[in-house]
Amino acid sequence: MSKIDYKSAGVDIDAGNEAVTRIKDHVKSTFSPYVLTGLGSFGSMFDLTELIKGYKNPVLIQSIDGVGTKVTVGKMAGKFYGLGIDVVSATSNDIIVHGATPLTFLDYVANQKLVPEIVEEIVRGMTDTCKENGISLVGGETAEMPGTYQLHEHDIVGCVTGLVEKDKLINGSTIEPGDCIIGLASSGLQTNGYSLARKVFFDVGGFTTESRIPELGTSVGDALLASHVNYKRPVFSLLESNVVVHGMAHLTGGGFIENVPRVLPNNCRAEISISSWPSLPVFDVIQKIGNVDTHEMYRTFNMGIGYIIIVRQDSKEEALEILSQYENIPAYEIGKIIEGPCDVHLHK
Repeated sequence: MSKIDYKSAGVDIDAGNEAVTRIKDHVKSTFSPYVLTGLGSFGSMFDLTELIKGYKNPVLIQSIDGVGTKVTVGKMAGKFYGLGIDVVSATSNDIIVHGATPLTFLDYVANQKLVPEIVEEIVRGMTDTCKENGISLVGGETAEMPGTYQLHEHDIVGCVTGLVEKDKLINGSTIEPGDCIIGLASSGLQTNGYSLARKVFFDVGGFTTESRIPELGTSVGDALLASHVNYKRPVFSLLESNVVVHGMAHLTGGGFIENVPRVLPNNCRAEISISSWPSLPVFDVIQKIGNVDTHEMYRTFNMGIGYIIIVRQDSKEEALEILSQYENIPAYEIGKIIEGPCDVHLHK
């Protein structure tokens, strides 16, 4: 009987070592002076001594999320870089809604068979986004799990940690009728609704990632793989100004219908005008090909608005002026808060 080893069982330690070698410099390039350990440590270490000197009552805020079934589209198209961008932006956006400054990021990449080049491509997307937003990628885990995942399919997950001063926490409790709702544009699906989108494009429509649909203006794959927008810069431009921000929401899975009420007080309803921002072609095509009900679209997708900011009415003009400097992330006045049940009312 021939000898059996770990590699013959499906786990290649040498490939794992090569992946670490490939990503080591990328990861190190994100380090701030507060990072105490590099790759290889059993746990990441981040020195808070100097940072918390600027806080009276620092609150730690964390979020963990994954890229979801968008990884399947990445596999189909053979494109993985953007998936690394997605996981950093998705988690970072989740904590900036509370006013927190993202500091560190931990990643987890699992697959059936580890391909060092693909792991490097994913991590490079992570590190580029971390560097752009002042986040240190302090460590993570790469797992080769034969029998659990399909070939070249990945599970990409990340955890971000940030700090906020306790009395500057934003949780929606000060939202009141009369407040203005501002929406920041999304790039497309971002990281949500891919199970429905894949069913529509690939099962119902019979398209491939290379297919070109005139209304999209690009290939199906490129439309679906548009990277998740990171909203840190425009949001903090507001938070560091005189604009009074009462609440914010990241439109992830559940779209408008499920996410906006998460920040509303019990007596407040968000009234949204769905004609107040340009429709993105990818959503029009999904609804048309799949014959998807409008309510279902707004409960599944972000529909072109990836982040909302609820400001005091007399701060509206200043807020829009500040946000206008970010031409690649258009801002729109999309609605208002009215008295009513804690829900979302959509109208044209």
